[in-house]
Amino acid sequence: MVSIDTGRFLADLHELRQIGAYKTGVHRPTYSPQDMESRRWLMDRMAEIGLNPSIDGIGNVYGRHQGPGPHLLAGSHIESQNYAGWLDGALGVVSALALARAGLPVDVCAYADEEGHFEGGFLGSRSIIGDLSEEEIDRSHNRTDGTPLRQALADAGLAGKPRMTLEPGRHKGAFEMHIEQGTQLEKANLRAGVVTGIVAIWQYRIWIDGQQDHAGGTTMDERRDAGLTAIRLLSAVDREFPRVCGPRSTWTTGRITLDPGAPSIIPGQAMILFQFRDIDMTVLERMETTLRALVQESNRNERCKARVETVSRSTPIACDPTMLAALDAAAEACAPSLWQRMPSGAGHDSQYLGRLMPVAMLFTPSIGGVSHHWSEDTREEDLALCCDILGDAAERFLQA
Repeated sequence: MVSIDTGRFLADLHELRQIGAYKTGVHRPTYSPQDMESRRWLMDRMAEIGLNPSIDGIGNVYGRHQGPGPHLLAGSHIESQNYAGWLDGALGVVSALALARAGLPVDVCAYADEEGHFEGGFLGSRSIIGDLSEEEIDRSHNRTDGTPLRQALADAGLAGKPRMTLEPGRHKGAFEMHIEQGTQLEKANLRAGVVTGIVAIWQYRIWIDGQQDHAGGTTMDERRDAGLTAIRLLSAVDREFPRVCGPRSTWTTGRITLDPGAPSIIPGQAMILFQFRDIDMTVLERMETTLRALVQESNRNERCKARVETVSRSTPIACDPTMLAALDAAAEACAPSLWQRMPSGAGHDSQYLGRLMPVAMLFTPSIGGVSHHWSEDTREEDLALCCDILGDAAERFLQA
């Protein structure tokens, strides 16, 4: 069994969390000075263990193993959500470093903008498989402050750098370790989760057109209030989706914007950012059909007209059976009866890598299920145990 230096693995995690530290978490939005400092830190760690480090024009940091194969790819992302946790993404990158340090033939990668600070999302993993066009880069802006992606790349010193793509046939498969970001493992008193598949995320903008008018002079009977129509539509979604969803489906209203958004003006337009997730295409299609039917029903009953714009529809992906078997065996060897198979409710870079190669993921428990918040945490003994499981599984898969 491969020997993982879990002490160094934990030390690396704690050293990385000092870059962009915020309370007990981190603030490293994509291409920020803190994010770029963390990428330089990672390249230094790669060089120390004999990998050949590079950074490409979209910000992917890649450490290429210089010995013979077969090779594995391992990693995750290194930027964070705003004022968020220290393990989301970083855990996968630092655990990949630990595999390479143990002598396994692993290429390590930190993919850029998995967290979706810029329109399009998953910029790094999509770019590295050849799925990100120059035209999309031209169109993309920061979701928070509107900065064009081209400007952000230039400010980060990445303008003019070529974007790399994965070498065909180099990798036998890709592993990614990640925190669960939920409570299933903790509630079951388990210490590891072998991920069976990664959900698809289907995202929409729902526009509702009303009539902007005076909040005092316009009677309630005369109003075409886009805000009220938006609330009633979302209430109908929450009432009807449980009838058509799967056991692990989720749906989220991430933003409601009212125009003009003033206290004494009836909203003339509402914009809703809405998404749902599941691992089953049949369920996803059923939920979309229901959403569109509810919009049609709203348009029959309301004074304000609604329309749906599809933003993105990703594809769910199943993890590779041979890699799953390796993770199962490793989990049972390292943590007998303290693990389970489970789906991922979050999106991950692995769902894009899975278009080119076999992929698998391993989850560590999340304390209280908290993630995307600075209080996110996992017990160090669980982090170390799962890194051991990952190393064992990688070795088993290489020999399979």
